[in-house]
Amino acid sequence: MLRNRLFALWTGWPRQRTRGGLRVAGTPTGAVRCNNSSHTPMSQRALTARKRSSCPMRIVRRSSILTTGLLALLLGGGGAVVGHEATPVGPALGLLPAVVVLAVGLRRPWRRWRVAQADLVPEHGRWLRDRVPLYQKLDAAGRARFGRDVQFVLDEYSFEGVQGVTVTDALRLSVAAGIATLLHGRPAWELPGSRSVLFYPDRFDETYHGNITARYDGMAHQQGPVILTVAAVRRSWEHPGDGNNVVLHELAHLFDFDNEGADGVPSLVDPGSAPDWQALVREEMRRIRQGRSLLRPYGAEAPSEFFAVAVEHFFEQPAPMARQHGELFRALVSFFRIDPRTGATGDAAVGAEMQPDPT
Repeated sequence: MLRNRLFALWTGWPRQRTRGGLRVAGTPTGAVRCNNSSHTPMSQRALTARKRSSCPMRIVRRSSILTTGLLALLLGGGGAVVGHEATPVGPALGLLPAVVVLAVGLRRPWRRWRVAQADLVPEHGRWLRDRVPLYQKLDAAGRARFGRDVQFVLDEYSFEGVQGVTVTDALRLSVAAGIATLLHGRPAWELPGSRSVLFYPDRFDETYHGNITARYDGMAHQQGPVILTVAAVRRSWEHPGDGNNVVLHELAHLFDFDNEGADGVPSLVDPGSAPDWQALVREEMRRIRQGRSLLRPYGAEAPSEFFAVAVEHFFEQPAPMARQHGELFRALVSFFRIDPRTGATGDAAVGAEMQPDPT
C-alpha cells in the first residue's frame, strides 16, 4: 500500500524498484552516500548509518581535497616543465599556479577548522536552549555539534539589513539555528542555494516593497538570497512548538529548488518515485482543505508550500504530527534522518519512527 511503501521514500539508500516501490535518486552535494543493497542485513545497514551520522558537518571533504591536489599537481608539474625550458627560475615560477590553487582550495577547510576550535559563545548557547526545540532534545555531544554548525553559518553566511534594518546577533542566530536544525540529521549536507540573507523591516510584495497589501513574510530564491522580515523571524523562535516558523519554511524551499524547481518534490526523490510522494501530498492537502489536518491552511496553497509547511510542523510539533500524520512524519524522518521527538539521528531515528510516540 502507498502508506507502507512511502516509509522508504527518503532513506538515502539506493533501493531496487519492486512492485510500486520507491527509489532514491542520489544525494545532493556533500550528502551521505550509502551503497547498501536492499538485501544487506539490517544490522549491517544500521552500523554504517550510525558511523556516518555521528560525524559533524564536514570541515574537509575528501573529494574536494583530492580534486584540489590533483589540479595543483598538474598545473605545478606542467608549469615547472615549461618554466625550466624558458629560464633558470622557471620551475619556481611554474609552481605559482599550484600554490594559488592550493590556497583557494584549502581556504574554506582552514576557516572551518579555525571556527571549530572556538567554543560557542555562552549567550548563544542560552539563546538556543531557550528557543530551539530540537536543541533542547539533544545530548551534550549533539548540542556541541549543533553549536558548531551554528558557528559555521555565522562565519560563512552574509547577513544584510534592508531599509534601515540593523542586523542583530538574534537575527543572525535565528537563521543559523534554522540551518543547523535542518542539517543536524544529515551532517555531511550543505544547504543548497546562495549564502546570503536579507532582512526586511516588515512584509513586502512581489516588487519587494512594503505597503498595506504586502503579504510576504519571507521569500527564497534558487540562486539569490533568502529574504526574511524582522517581525516574522522574531516570531519564529519566540513561541517554539506552535508550528509556525518562517525561517524553517523558507529554508525548506531550498531543498525543493535543488530538485527541479519549486514543485513540492524535494531532492533525493527519484523521478520514478515522485508520483507516490505527490499522491500523499494531494491527500494531505485535501485534509487541510477539509479542516482535518494539523498543518495550517497555507499548506494547501501549492505542493511547494505544503512541503515547507510540513517541515515547520515536523520540527516544531513532531509528536502531534506523528500521531495525526504518521506516513508524512515517517517520510520526513527518512529525508532528514532525524526524529525531532527525541533528537535521535541516522538509523536510530529511522528505526524509532516505527515505534509508539515516546511522549
